[in-house]
Amino acid sequence: MEGTEGQSAAPPPGVPPSLPGPRAVRYTLPPARLFNEDILFCIDAGPETMVEMKVATGPNGRPFTRLESIKQAILLFINAKLTINPDHRFAFAALTKTFSWLWKEFSSEVDSATAALRGISVDSSSSHADLTQLFRVAAHEAKKSRAQSRIFRVILLYCRSSVLPQYQLPTTQKLFTLDVVYLHDKPGPDNCPQRVYDTLVEALEQVSEYEGYIYESGQGLTRVLFRHMCQLLSHPQQRCVQDDFDLPKSLTKKSPPAGISTRGGKCCRVNPMKLHVINSNLQICVLDMKICF
Repeated sequence: MEGTEGQSAAPPPGVPPSLPGPRAVRYTLPPARLFNEDILFCIDAGPETMVEMKVATGPNGRPFTRLESIKQAILLFINAKLTINPDHRFAFAALTKTFSWLWKEFSSEVDSATAALRGISVDSSSSHADLTQLFRVAAHEAKKSRAQSRIFRVILLYCRSSVLPQYQLPTTQKLFTLDVVYLHDKPGPDNCPQRVYDTLVEALEQVSEYEGYIYESGQGLTRVLFRHMCQLLSHPQQRCVQDDFDLPKSLTKKSPPAGISTRGGKCCRVNPMKLHVINSNLQICVLDMKICF
């Protein structure tokens, strides 16, 4: 924002008092363009993606695995992102020992996303994870996106509690933004989620062009994963520092919003399903929403 300093003065004859005088401070906000995004989802395909989540169950009564929940969360993200702007595009990759493409062509078609996610398979032999090729591919693809006046983002979904990701930084400058969602087990003698998390934070800070966000959860709750994915809907060019991004707001000690009845001292939801999108420091509320394959 640009501004010029000045002093307030009485308005000239005929000018309403509410309007600024000739010497009043005036600010101008130059127009800025938000570029469309090319988003590459890199999904962990190691054995720990088969760990079962808590609470959420599939149609057959079996708990969802991390991988199944990740697929649902990605489809939620894509549908919401395209509702905000239908010109965003998506591609998909898997992380086993290293990076591999699932769907290389960037597309705005939800059907393409569904097909790509169905094609992922778990590699039970993945004993280490190398992000070097992911970063190299991202830097290469980011140059293509820039040539089309777009920006590039990687969303890494990582699930290993005892495997520290390895990487070598690309030789080019920061060309893309990295977001991370880390699902892990509780700390124990056989794992080190804190060290893994610290390594991911270090990588994010070294490669991200704009403010990259990282979220972690060891609770095994699908709703927590969905909330993190909804927070990542925020456009990189509009982001504040993650520590200042305090959405969703806590409902503790807040009066019931519109649509909530308080008969008998208990809250009763009138509308059981709500999808609310605000595209400016974005907030999403998803209640009782399921996306099925």
